[in-house]
Amino acid sequence: MRIAGMIQDSIVDGPGLRFVVFAQGCKAQCEGCHNPDALDPGGGTEVPAADIIDAMLSNPLTDGLTLSGGEPFLQAEECVKLAAAALKEGLNVWVFSGYTFEELTEIARTDTAVGELLELSAVLVDGRFVLSKRTLQLKWRGSRNQRLIDLQKSLASGKAVELD
Repeated sequence: MRIAGMIQDSIVDGPGLRFVVFAQGCKAQCEGCHNPDALDPGGGTEVPAADIIDAMLSNPLTDGLTLSGGEPFLQAEECVKLAAAALKEGLNVWVFSGYTFEELTEIARTDTAVGELLELSAVLVDGRFVLSKRTLQLKWRGSRNQRLIDLQKSLASGKAVELD
């Protein structure tokens, strides 16, 4: 998997202590991006999924895995490996994406790995970062247009269900 980096013990990328993987590469190129070094798909470092999983499981206090970026869904097959390993160990999975839930469910019709990653994840923070809607008031989001989506309820109902 090509990554921009990993962080152990993040408290700003979801609830509890999170292991965060920043996928390398993003097509959105949002103005004011929080992770501009993660945009170039040829940048970052190639790291075997097994090595990332070992790092994730090295801390017994970790509550969950967060997949961020760049854009995790551009490397959905590799992210599925990470998410499956996290769930096997009782960790919850959050995914940050510039795509909306509706866009991802459409993509999942032809890309099974995207559908698998949605199914393995508890929460999707969706939508492009919009600089004019930037806020520090909302938990786990950078702009007001972004949503916290309960993925399991959303997939069951076929429409985006936001967390309270």
